Amino acid sequence: MAEAERIIGTPDTPDAAGDGQERPDADQAGAPERPRGRRRIAVLFAVAAFAYLLDLVSKMIVVAKLEHNEPIEIIGDWLRFAAIRNAGAAFGFGEAFTVIFTVIAAAVIVVIARLARKLYSLPWAVALGLLLGGALGNLTDRIFRSPGVFKGAVVDFIAPKHFAVFNLADSAIVCGGILIVILSFRGLDPDGTVHKD
Repeated sequence: MAEAERIIGTPDTPDAAGDGQERPDADQAGAPERPRGRRRIAVLFAVAAFAYLLDLVSKMIVVAKLEHNEPIEIIGDWLRFAAIRNAGAAFGFGEAFTVIFTVIAAAVIVVIARLARKLYSLPWAVALGLLLGGALGNLTDRIFRSPGVFKGAVVDFIAPKHFAVFNLADSAIVCGGILIVILSFRGLDPDGTVHKD
């Protein structure tokens, strides 16, 4: 009996498959997934940091150089940079609900942070990173700009003709949202699985 076990191999031996090759156990098989997941989280926070810093620096420049000055024409009157303070949501909507939008932005950040633990998809990491960076950018304005904490007006400056004035944080949020819709239609989940409805 002992001889038969040695020839066939047992689950505890490297030669369990009987072909002379070591087979990983359940813990070893799952091990590569953890580093892969951490890499996706790193992408999420890298994209978020890039979007946030780009938005923050652009607003600092606008406040220092453009506010209280004439708009700058970029493409004739089709696209201008014109500094305004927006107490509402993205693109100037809902100025009477500044505190509510602040709470919503904070909630979005918490949800993304919790979802990051299950993140194994690179496209989802990019999408959530854009959302996170944009939400942090506008939340920073609402906390630190006048007229007060959680009531601060967001700095907007990108002014296309016949469209609302917005900023880079708004752009990041919209691009992240569009990417999430595309990924959802394609059946790709944040954990990397693909399903067909």
